[in-house]
Amino acid sequence: MKRYTKLTLAIVLSSVLFTGCISSKDDQNRKIDNNIKDNESVLKTVYENDNKYNEIDSNLDSLEVPGNLDKEDDFEENEIKEIDLQEIKPNEVGQIMVLMYHGLGNEERAYVRTRENFKEDLQLLYEKGYRLISLKDYINNDIDTEAGKTPVVLTFDDGNITDFNIKINEKGEKIIDPNCVIGILEEFNKKYPDFGLEATFSIFGQNPFRQKNLIDYKLKYIIDKGMDIGNHTYSHNNLSSLSEDDIQRTLAKNVEFIQGYLPDYEVNILALPYGIRPKNEEKRKYLFSGSFDGVEYKNIGALAVGWKPEYASIHKKFDYRYIHRVHGSSERFGIRYWLEYFDNHPEKRYISDGDKDIVTLLEAQKEVVDEDKLGDKDLRTYSLEEKSE
Repeated sequence: MKRYTKLTLAIVLSSVLFTGCISSKDDQNRKIDNNIKDNESVLKTVYENDNKYNEIDSNLDSLEVPGNLDKEDDFEENEIKEIDLQEIKPNEVGQIMVLMYHGLGNEERAYVRTRENFKEDLQLLYEKGYRLISLKDYINNDIDTEAGKTPVVLTFDDGNITDFNIKINEKGEKIIDPNCVIGILEEFNKKYPDFGLEATFSIFGQNPFRQKNLIDYKLKYIIDKGMDIGNHTYSHNNLSSLSEDDIQRTLAKNVEFIQGYLPDYEVNILALPYGIRPKNEEKRKYLFSGSFDGVEYKNIGALAVGWKPEYASIHKKFDYRYIHRVHGSSERFGIRYWLEYFDNHPEKRYISDGDKDIVTLLEAQKEVVDEDKLGDKDLRTYSLEEKSE
């Protein structure tokens, strides 16, 4: 049930109203890490030519656009949390950054962020009013960010050891490396609990995070902390070069591997290796559902290699089949570029109303909302007050 309420100056609220190497086909189960050193030139080409893969699908109408996938139908009316709309200026069709990182290092280079810069990224995000949400909540429009703040999504591809490294002390105890991504995020979260700890790690192959005897411990640790695991194919495949059967094989085999450690966990996010998807539209549907050897998978979103923020998931232009990301770098169109952009163009930025059951935006923005994506949420619109001279 949706209700539309226009709020003007004189009205007081009182009514209820979202990388690695090119491998061969994985049917021979070749070792995952062969040729990874050739990765950077391929990824750089894809990153610089992202627009080549940025066309919007027009012939996949049979695929259902995900709404609030985890929520049952609920027709009870929602009680709106009263806020000062003129002061907060919610914009829940504004743009959201889905940040893309791969690994950390001592020197800044393609797809490697220095630890110092990564820590500074987190500090800047927090100080500028950004708060973490999960990728799944972003896609499902299930955003519960504090009023006046902006949601942001963290993603990490490949499952490098710098994402999650464990050290064993003299007593045999497992110690999280404070200089890996997990260690840095947890330390930052201790200092700023309201920032959040949500992140998605998209992994491939049989040795994610590169400590084979600790795979079980690491995967379970990530899920227990409220973070997510995504699918990055089984052999980091260039999906544009695979047959329909091979697409299903590499995605299903990776799901099977992950669920071997996490039997009840639903793997439903795909990070496209190199940001590349099949040119053939018939093949593309297998990125989102398929099966191989009795293992089925179903994805609610596919992540590109990005260079720009994305639309809110209820926006008419949002396409869950190719979600753009912002590169975690200081280069043009990286995170620092877009942080400055939103400082200079605050009206473009998603601003939360603090109520996940209500979608609030300016009356003039209502035309960009895809009502089919609202699910059971209410839509609230308002008009800005004219400043008196």
